[in-house]
Amino acid sequence: MAIKTKTKSKKALKALVIIVAVIAAIAILMTVSGKHKSDPSLVKQYDTQNPYILAETDISAHRSGGGIAPEESLMAFKNCAENDSFNIDVFEFDLHITKDDVLVLLHDDTLDRTSNVEEVFGETDVRPETKTYEELRQLNIGAKFVDPDGKMPFADMSEPTDDLRILRVEDVLDYLNSKGDYKYIIEIKNSDDLGRKGVDILYQILVEKNLLDRVIFGTFHAEVSEYVDENYPDMARSTGITEVLKFYFAAITNSKSYEPPCNVLQIPYGAPYNTFGLNTGTAQVINYAHEHDMAVQYWTINDEEDMEYLISIGADCIMSDYPDVLYDVKNK
Repeated sequence: MAIKTKTKSKKALKALVIIVAVIAAIAILMTVSGKHKSDPSLVKQYDTQNPYILAETDISAHRSGGGIAPEESLMAFKNCAENDSFNIDVFEFDLHITKDDVLVLLHDDTLDRTSNVEEVFGETDVRPETKTYEELRQLNIGAKFVDPDGKMPFADMSEPTDDLRILRVEDVLDYLNSKGDYKYIIEIKNSDDLGRKGVDILYQILVEKNLLDRVIFGTFHAEVSEYVDENYPDMARSTGITEVLKFYFAAITNSKSYEPPCNVLQIPYGAPYNTFGLNTGTAQVINYAHEHDMAVQYWTINDEEDMEYLISIGADCIMSDYPDVLYDVKNK
């Protein structure tokens, strides 16, 4: 009995060693592949009618340049549109619907991280859909902004200026349309019925302002993407989370049966994604997307080395919190 027990123990130990070795090998392979960078000469050119597949990388101000001014505020938009030191091609921003069905700009689900909501309302975890637009206009949305020097220049304002009040989408579109022919990446953050209602409102605004052909719509909610496809097929949209994963595994396996759900692929790049082997910044990914008539747009790229590399392999658009830095990298 003792001999049999020892034999079983040895087999179990051997099996465990093999399993550990396999896991280690997979981890090493994924880590290496996740950090791999492609030779730009490997990127191919394809004939396309997709207006978002470009010969030159578009510069996009993520959160309207939220790294250099209070994000998604009129101050941030002015800083990009009226700045002589850099130019951008695309404004990226996010929308929530209010209690009275107004679409306002806000990235997070709540107002806590960016505004003085607790001081004004005596509450935390305040969502835009629980307040009216006029109520939200009381807030200073630059209250928590930290500038590159580590200072909070707008924290102690007793009364915010109009540049630091919450914005309606139609107001920011009117302002930007008066400054140039910008393109837009607009994400609705609400899900389910609120998200669908937000799409209805946004679509009407874009049609009225003749801006539909300059907008890519985005959402993280599959039911909202489906609603757009069913009701507004003329509104360009980007991939959602599940669609990105399906694309990625199709690309790395060179699937012959892949059918793109839309014509714009919006994907992250760098840490922490490449730590787990999800390397989206390769010639293989770019080529596979372009072969399937999908533009490739990356978020949120704030590292200069990453900016330079993605430009070199033909990224169609790069979204950055620091569009001034991205501009300098592209034009150096």
